Amino acid sequence: MNTGTLYLIPTTLGKTGENNSIPEYTLTILRKLDVLMVENLKSATSFLQWVGETVPEYEIDFYHLNKNTPEQEIHSFLKPLLDGHDAGILSEAGAPGVADPGAKMVKLAHQYQIKVVPLAGPSSILLALMASGFNGQEFAFHGYLPMDQNKRKSMITQLEGESRRHGKTQIFMEAPYRNNEMLKDILSTCSEATRLCTATDITLASERIISKYISEWKSSKLPDLHKRPTIFILYGQSD
Repeated sequence: MNTGTLYLIPTTLGKTGENNSIPEYTLTILRKLDVLMVENLKSATSFLQWVGETVPEYEIDFYHLNKNTPEQEIHSFLKPLLDGHDAGILSEAGAPGVADPGAKMVKLAHQYQIKVVPLAGPSSILLALMASGFNGQEFAFHGYLPMDQNKRKSMITQLEGESRRHGKTQIFMEAPYRNNEMLKDILSTCSEATRLCTATDITLASERIISKYISEWKSSKLPDLHKRPTIFILYGQSD
């Protein structure tokens, strides 16, 4: 029997009344699937209710896939695919496999020659880069920086230097409840000639994207980023 297809299904970046970020084709695929690998069951079922017209939840086989899921357990998720059933990986927010534990399952699927199909949808990383005005030809995403403040500042200095030397845009993020601390650390660490972009609540009604020099940040009122999903982008190349 032929193996099934593993679909990578982006989700919205936050709660919206209307669908402004996911193509209808992606939702059409999702509505047919009765095998889903999800990071959090509660948020996944909430998203399915928002999508509407999906397979009833009680008929869906859910597999719990997060950063703590044992490798052996992830191997067991292959069974429905090897038996010929299509399956999907649902991200918590944005694109599966990008700063997301779904990458572990995708790696396994390739090892077993299972077809992997990425579906279109929002990526906060790329949307923030698009809106920053910084170098989109060369960039690097670093995920979360260290929690320890001294180590975090050291990493910020390192990323700024990398950007200044090579003209490469540096992208990272922080747990939403520590966003304000991250912003203060960036402003106290970076040169005034470096540029910083904060992209907050992307695709939501409260979306706010600010991109300017550190010197301009220091002379203006800072936004309150507390508990608001934000992407931080540094660019140290002089104009």
